[in-house]
Amino acid sequence: MKKLPIGIQTFSKIIEENCYYVDKTHFALKLLQGGGYYFLSRPRRFGKSLFLDTLAEIFLGHKELFKGLYIYDKYDFKPHPVIRISFGSGDYSLDENRIHKRLKWVLKENQEDLGIDCGDLSNEECFATLIKESYKKYNENVAILIDEYDKPILDNITNKDMAKRARNILKNFYSVIKDSDRYIRFVFITGVSKFSKLNLFSGLNNLEDITIDENYAEICGYTHDDLLTVFKDRIEGIDLELVKRWYNGYNYFGKPLYNPFDILLFLSKNHEFRNYWWQTGNPSFLIEKLKEENHYIPEIENALISEEALEAFDVEYIDFRALLWQTGYLTIDERITDERGRLKYKLKIPNLEIQYSLNELFILYLTNQRQEMYRYEDNLYEALKTNDFPSFINHLKTIFATIPYQNYANNIISRYEGYYSSVIFVYLMALGYDVIPEDITNKGRIDLTVKMKDKILILEFKVDQEKDKPIKQIKERRYYEKYLDENKEIYLIGMVFDSRERNISQWEVEKVDE
Repeated sequence: MKKLPIGIQTFSKIIEENCYYVDKTHFALKLLQGGGYYFLSRPRRFGKSLFLDTLAEIFLGHKELFKGLYIYDKYDFKPHPVIRISFGSGDYSLDENRIHKRLKWVLKENQEDLGIDCGDLSNEECFATLIKESYKKYNENVAILIDEYDKPILDNITNKDMAKRARNILKNFYSVIKDSDRYIRFVFITGVSKFSKLNLFSGLNNLEDITIDENYAEICGYTHDDLLTVFKDRIEGIDLELVKRWYNGYNYFGKPLYNPFDILLFLSKNHEFRNYWWQTGNPSFLIEKLKEENHYIPEIENALISEEALEAFDVEYIDFRALLWQTGYLTIDERITDERGRLKYKLKIPNLEIQYSLNELFILYLTNQRQEMYRYEDNLYEALKTNDFPSFINHLKTIFATIPYQNYANNIISRYEGYYSSVIFVYLMALGYDVIPEDITNKGRIDLTVKMKDKILILEFKVDQEKDKPIKQIKERRYYEKYLDENKEIYLIGMVFDSRERNISQWEVEKVDE
């Protein structure tokens, strides 16, 4: 049985230590045959650094490492000088000197590798010198590989002034590439985010963005076929459909993808379903961004976003939906062209790991119930499992009663039903249910539909209105007809909230008998 390459980003180490390896060299060959300059955005721990190191070994001419892989007998492996720039390690928050020091250190490593001395030149001058002198010394054009190009900006995402300074440092550094074009064979730039090319890569008009190019959809990440073939001796006895639901689902217009980090840890930890990828991140910046703007949470998790909004990502303006997509908390559900020919993208949560974790983060944002959250989740789950709707409502009342006043005071939508439905939505999503907000029927929109294994709940909310109005609206508009052919029990649940008491004041439940 081979070794699981957990945390290994060095291609030669994976090959020499007989680790599992999903062959991505056919994508490398396609890039090399196309030539030019490429940009790729993927979430963290998705395999970007390993792919970049694979490219480096190809350009260095280390053909023996690729025996048995797709590219082995299809490429000449002619050696080229390689310059590698990485911001993957280090914390660049609050201090721009950390960026300068990192660049100086990385450039020093490249000088040693290439046998070229920059002397006392500035970072930008040294970068330009390395490119030109490498070309002259080795008589071959240079390959430039840049990893985590955006980390100094992302580390300062909630500090706009420092983020701008980080952007300007990087913009000046990357501008060297444009003026050195005559010496360059290949450029590959990776990162988590897609900051505006205009503001960060000014002049690199030939930089091809392959982030959502279907020809490179599976350039990073594992497909389910990879799991069945490459890791076949590790998956015996596993519920593969549950693995799919937990970890699969990232979409770049090819086959659905797993984050490799999740799969490798899942296989190494006795097949325990846990939030492996989520636990390695620090999503607190999402809460900080939420506090800057008011968002209706159910709309975030089912967003429809224009191509322009997906691309308009910069320090001065970061669309929260685009941020969630680029960082891996949302993925693309489908691509839609409207009647005017404009391209839009429908976003969704990729899998159960993110559904559980992201909604628990939203619970903290909406309610500040850090200690009580898991107990409340268990109570709601047990009540719904046994159709104990009085207990379900009482548990919701407890949730609303223990939300600190400050959360209401700081949230303008707490005066409207959107706040109350958001709290209920995130709790039900955190339980793993299929929850549909603003569920469209031919008679109107259902506030929330909850699809469970054995039943469907149709919920309607009102604020400061009479008790029977929510149920009356569901029945008069016959919202439930949409789900009659699913052969499940259907329950209509109406809730009225008192804005002064900030809680459920009245409620009704009826079972559909049709």
